Amino acid sequence: MTGEHSSETPPLDRAAITAAAVRPGGLWRSVEVVPEAGSTNTDLIARSKEGAPEGTVLATEHQTAGKGRLGRGFTTPPGAALTFSVLVRPAVPPDFLGWLSPMMGAAAVAAVRRLTGVGAVLKWPNDVLVPGEGGEGKLAGILAEADFSDPDRLGVVVGMGLNVAQERGELPVRTATSLRVEGASGTGRDALLAAVLAGFEERYTAWTGAGGDAGTSGLAAEYRDVCVTIGRGVRVHLPGDRLLEGTATGVDDQARLLVAGPGGEQALSAGDVVHVRPGD
Repeated sequence: MTGEHSSETPPLDRAAITAAAVRPGGLWRSVEVVPEAGSTNTDLIARSKEGAPEGTVLATEHQTAGKGRLGRGFTTPPGAALTFSVLVRPAVPPDFLGWLSPMMGAAAVAAVRRLTGVGAVLKWPNDVLVPGEGGEGKLAGILAEADFSDPDRLGVVVGMGLNVAQERGELPVRTATSLRVEGASGTGRDALLAAVLAGFEERYTAWTGAGGDAGTSGLAAEYRDVCVTIGRGVRVHLPGDRLLEGTATGVDDQARLLVAGPGGEQALSAGDVVHVRPGD
């Protein structure tokens, strides 16, 4: 049912989130919470095309047609996840736009660690994971989409779905997890969203101030520090059923994954990759 919540997952408090996130001179301009949306990314891209300002935040209690990478879909129980998208209009070289998803990931990891004590990490290019005895569980996914409809006013929407209150049986796949499953069920979604927005704003301000240079702004070092893909053997599934096996040696200044394989080192952008899996 639309807008239905359990007693343990109160609805998002727009006023409280706005009070915490929106301030004069800051990045965030407005926060809207809707009962239900197909995809907050899709809805915010449409608003970007209509001229919505940078700093627009859209969250929903129930996302019915969420979008992952490469058109993969997902849904979540009403009130159980933190599902939102933000609109930014960065004046940086296009080659650096790949840092926006990692930026949201870094902000999410920092917020989750600080507020819940859960030791979240990142998987390149766009997953927040929680290490465990049986492997790493996916806590959140991130998707960035660009609006090029106005060549003079680029818009980028960055969306995230973070599993908060789902029980094990409510998760879509066995490789997923939630804050509740990880023992942090008391964490409120309002506080989490406010913390992620604050963390993203801090990193975004430094990054745009450095002209999109993630090395100068400190974002690249932070990301590499919490990205567990780096240093591992990987099997990279590429379009056309091609497979690249090698070692992930790093992430370059355009947020591309560097993989050393039989043919030497290759730089892979998120758009070039179908899956990155641990090597044998």
